[in-house]
Amino acid sequence: MENDEAEPQVEGETPEADGEAEVEVEAASPAASTRPSVAGAMIGVLLAVLGFALVVQVRSNTADPQLAAARPEDLVRILSDLDARDERLRQEIENLEATLRRLDSGVQSREAALAEARRRAEALGILAGTLPAVGPGLEIVLAAGGERIRAETVLDAIEELRGAGAEAMQISGGNGPAVRIVAQTYFVDAGDGLLVDGQQLAGPYTVSVIGDPQTMRTALNIPGGVVDTVSQRRGTVTVREPEEVRVSALHAGGALRYARPVS
Repeated sequence: MENDEAEPQVEGETPEADGEAEVEVEAASPAASTRPSVAGAMIGVLLAVLGFALVVQVRSNTADPQLAAARPEDLVRILSDLDARDERLRQEIENLEATLRRLDSGVQSREAALAEARRRAEALGILAGTLPAVGPGLEIVLAAGGERIRAETVLDAIEELRGAGAEAMQISGGNGPAVRIVAQTYFVDAGDGLLVDGQQLAGPYTVSVIGDPQTMRTALNIPGGVVDTVSQRRGTVTVREPEEVRVSALHAGGALRYARPVS
């Protein structure tokens, strides 16, 4: 009687199953070997995109030849102007948030709403030119030299002052009354002078403006600004800072033809 010793086997395990397992391992190994190459390709693409973005950023920062050639003191003035604008916007946000808190508090909300409505009406009246205004500011005199002061130069001065936070402005010439400057005011070269909202003005021109004096003075003196432009044409720009600036000229608002309030 033969006594064959059987090899121990795990329940359910057959030689055919071992063969299938070996085949599955061998088939999975090529796919696993391709994963590092795909990850490397993705990293390479990301690095290429990052490098391109850095190059574009550097080129954009150095693309302005005027800033690249500016003197350190000019750059300081430009930075000071930007800081002043940022501070002005932050203050306006804080004021609006304080107004919102007062209106939402429920305590004397009616009185607060009426006071805010009156304040808004006065502010809009000054901006629209229908109310006179008084406050700190500058008086700017533009006098011609070799060339006359053109309408585009005066418009550039007005835009620079607006960008620096001017709240009310008027312009007067050597003859005639002052003209209130509002959003729709136009300037046209007319003979040896200017036509401002239909009013003929002769030089020199005086712009009375209410706002932060230091910020507006900085804006006028930036490289390529109004002072620089007039000086290149042998003219002069005189900036005075009186104790109080009065803008008394009024703008006669016309009737609206197309615009209406949104209800």
